[in-house]
Amino acid sequence: MASPERNKKILLEMVKQPSNDHCADCGAPEPDWASYKLGVFVCVNCSGTHRDLPAISRIKSIRLDFWDDSLVEFMKTRGNAAANAFYEKCVPPFYYRPQEKDCVVLKDQWIRAKYERREFTGESSSLQQGYSSGLYEGILWKKGKDNKQFLKRRFLLSETDFTLRYFTKEDSKKPKAVISMKDLNAVFQPEKIGHAHGLQISYLEEERTRNLFVYHDNSQEIVSCFNAIRATRFAYLKKVNPNARDSDLVPLITRSSIKEGYMEKTGPTQWEPFKKRWFILNLTDRKLSYFKSSLDALELGAVFIGTEGHGYSVREGQPKGSRSGRWRFGVTLETPDRQFVFLCDQEQDQREWIEAFKLVISQPMLPQHYNIGARRTGLCQELQRCWVFHAQ
Repeated sequence: MASPERNKKILLEMVKQPSNDHCADCGAPEPDWASYKLGVFVCVNCSGTHRDLPAISRIKSIRLDFWDDSLVEFMKTRGNAAANAFYEKCVPPFYYRPQEKDCVVLKDQWIRAKYERREFTGESSSLQQGYSSGLYEGILWKKGKDNKQFLKRRFLLSETDFTLRYFTKEDSKKPKAVISMKDLNAVFQPEKIGHAHGLQISYLEEERTRNLFVYHDNSQEIVSCFNAIRATRFAYLKKVNPNARDSDLVPLITRSSIKEGYMEKTGPTQWEPFKKRWFILNLTDRKLSYFKSSLDALELGAVFIGTEGHGYSVREGQPKGSRSGRWRFGVTLETPDRQFVFLCDQEQDQREWIEAFKLVISQPMLPQHYNIGARRTGLCQELQRCWVFHAQ
């Protein structure tokens, strides 16, 4: 007869072992669940997808559920390291491996690709054709530039010339835009876009960031599109950096912001009216961008952020004598060219923005940042003269 307490103790000891002490799928610490068909320990969030795959995986709580002796013995012969050595044997370097804080669609499709479709076991290379062939073509819903309506658009991604094109009509041969992989970025933004599969594609247009907001109703299709973009961008990076290691290039494929949200901003004299704007802070290129709203297509302005040694700093509050706005939690950013004043609605937002700025300022500048900084400084000086105009 099985001993519940003994088996529970064995499982709790197993989950403390290296590799078992983090979720097999997203890396979350201290997983409390396990698949007794796959032999892996997973977190509560990933366990939900496993429950949706009863033919592949069966889930139990290692603390609350009854475990038969035979199931515990099976778990002893498996574990996260052994399972991932098989199910993740052939994951392409560009393929995005979701982390604990990533959105549901990324984690859900990662789990399905691993265990249900077995895309990474090496059994069949055709299983990765949707994102590894060097060519992707599909129909996505894209937000209109000047309204909230989403319209069907045909997208064509090619590794041959490292471009992403989209067309306003499905049978059109003339693209509405041809986007280079050089500065392209893609990141899932379901909450911002208002769709569980929402993807934001960003690129530079005349030194300003332009955003495309898209989605597809099929979760596998949108994640395949995302990884096809990553595959093409990775191929581009390898071409322009032929001697670089894959491990150095992978973090550069796509980037997530370290902080986004609304703040109020004023102009260069600090007496212009405060205007509410959507800000995005990116660590990779050390840039603070701002937009009229969270779903605005075109960046209104940007500020390059260097290090303390280059004259950059941030502090709580706003300068004495400066104009007040509706919000009252101030953030003052010092740069060699001017002083920027922002206001936050909540004290928590103020703290988070200050910490995010400090993180960027504390990071050493890389060689490419000096080129960006020089280019952005010229642009920012022009933008600073136009902040009053942009504030309308």
